[in-house]
Amino acid sequence: MPIPTAVHERTLALCESLNYREWSGYYAPSVYETHHEHEYNAIRNAAALIDVCPLFKYLVAGRDAARLIQRVITRDVEKLALDQVIYTCWTDEHGKVIDDGTVTRLGENTFRWTTAEPNLRWFRQNAVAMDVAIEDISEQTAALALQGPTSARLLRDAAEAEIETLKYFRVTHGRIAGVPVDISRTGYTGDLGYEIWIPWADAVKVWDALVRAGERHDLHAVGMLALDVARIEAGLILTDVDYISSKRALIEAQNYSPYEINLGRLVQLEKPNFIGRAALEAENRRGTWRKLVGLEIRWDDVEALYQKAGLAPQVASTASRVHVPVYRGGKQVGRATSTTWSPTLKRMIALASIRSEHAAPGAELDIEMTIEAVRHTVGAKVVPLPFFNPRRKTATPPA
Repeated sequence: MPIPTAVHERTLALCESLNYREWSGYYAPSVYETHHEHEYNAIRNAAALIDVCPLFKYLVAGRDAARLIQRVITRDVEKLALDQVIYTCWTDEHGKVIDDGTVTRLGENTFRWTTAEPNLRWFRQNAVAMDVAIEDISEQTAALALQGPTSARLLRDAAEAEIETLKYFRVTHGRIAGVPVDISRTGYTGDLGYEIWIPWADAVKVWDALVRAGERHDLHAVGMLALDVARIEAGLILTDVDYISSKRALIEAQNYSPYEINLGRLVQLEKPNFIGRAALEAENRRGTWRKLVGLEIRWDDVEALYQKAGLAPQVASTASRVHVPVYRGGKQVGRATSTTWSPTLKRMIALASIRSEHAAPGAELDIEMTIEAVRHTVGAKVVPLPFFNPRRKTATPPA
């Protein structure tokens, strides 16, 4: 049975829908109102407050802390400056992705590592004979995501911290409501945003301070349904949806390399040896057989099908995580893994795993669509990711 997060007493009071889901053993609001429209609009047009306490968090410290992380991840941790964050993935010895997350350098030999799945055993297995301590701080450190165009102004009002000069994927330290916090310029929405790292016992104080300051900045509590739409627009992948961890893969086709899920940019083969390097070097030379791409679905084709059925066009109100076949010339060449209507772009879009020879931008494909229990196909075009990438996301000072 799920358990409450550090701010559950606040989210429960706001969650009129009582629509929750389980996230890593915790209660997570799917949507606060009966529909997630206002919550999505907060992400893109105002400020959104999201409870991300269920993230797994590890504190890695000691003389060999950097050495351990260097051995496990695909990026070069030696290039990581103090108070800098990197997004990375890590693979098994076959070069298949186990998980993805962030690593933050909090000190010369101290790092905070966040993951989607539990990874403590894997980290400790690879730390044998090293002078390093790995502590699971998931239940000691709460996390809130503050995202959206007005999030910077809100934080300037609420926090005693250097917000104006905080660069993308950097961390600053300060206080909110007298509580010591770390504030990172990171998030999972593809927009201007921050993540706030808080002692678990003080999370409600910080939540309340942000809500008070948020009255002037149109702050809304936001659940997972709105976040799902935003992360697809931003081209951000989700484990067990857009790829399967190699720890749970049952067949070879369920194993994914970084190159196959649009994370090839995170593989730095020039760094010292790391787990999976030989396999990834070989794949980099020969190329990969499939790629993660963006698809824009042709709305005219969708309208025509509904008109033929005598119905008005319909769009699902929530993002779909159901895998859907994608074709070219009548032959299946891949599958869409995450599909949604984008309110910002006014298009139906999808993340899709497509055979490499059909994955070039501009390629014309067909995607399956079911109407009144009858399977059809509509046109779709391969487009570069991300679908949505506003300048304010990385601007300093924040726009």
